[in-house]
Amino acid sequence: MIEVVNVNKTFGEKHVLKDINATFDEGKVNMIIGRSGSGKTVLLKNIVGLVTPETGEIYFNGREFVNVDEKGKREIRKEMGMVFQGSALFTSNNVEENVMLPLDLFTKMTKAEKQKRVDFCLDRVGIVNAHHSFPSEISGGMQKRVAIARAIALNPRYLFCDEPNSGLDPQTSILIDQLIKEITVEYNITTIVNTHDMNSIMEIGDNICFIYQGNKWWQGSKDDIFTTDNAELNDFVFASNLYKKIKKAHNDE
Repeated sequence: MIEVVNVNKTFGEKHVLKDINATFDEGKVNMIIGRSGSGKTVLLKNIVGLVTPETGEIYFNGREFVNVDEKGKREIRKEMGMVFQGSALFTSNNVEENVMLPLDLFTKMTKAEKQKRVDFCLDRVGIVNAHHSFPSEISGGMQKRVAIARAIALNPRYLFCDEPNSGLDPQTSILIDQLIKEITVEYNITTIVNTHDMNSIMEIGDNICFIYQGNKWWQGSKDDIFTTDNAELNDFVFASNLYKKIKKAHNDE
């Protein structure tokens, strides 16, 4: 579980996050959603330690992260896996080398042990016969799978995904969503996905945190979305005619 308590973040005179309180559950796909500029990306960056809030605390299974010393931060960071928006694979490294990188950096495994772990992770995300391919030689969907394999290489307790479906076609996006959900449940990971993809929200969003103008405006499940009277959330989620029809059909049942 990850707990965010009274977090405030400013950039100059702009108050980007305003007393954010939120809980992200273990074994669940937790989502941070909101319009561009709402503060959702800044919230994710605060949680993973890329930026530091002016006030507030962030707890990883009861361990405070913001105010701990660098040694303490490193211990918690070792338990984090990250999937970046653009996959962030090293173009000069092949698939196998990309997945092995965190093992090289953070473990004392033997070469054989690292190879076994890499093979396992790539197999888990459905990558076969591409170990020695370079990122430029594989599709965008395969690149995201490799990024997920790298993110789980250290067997993390916490998985963070920033717009994991960005740039992918709808069918590939569904496959990536399913993979994130399966891994979360299988390994009982606390997963946080930063997204504005409505399909992802409705398909795999277990616990959804809606950020509006720097405030936590609403939090609940995807089922709760259909019955909420939160006007700003409804405007965001049901902006398209398609989702308006889906909500009407759901409520008419």
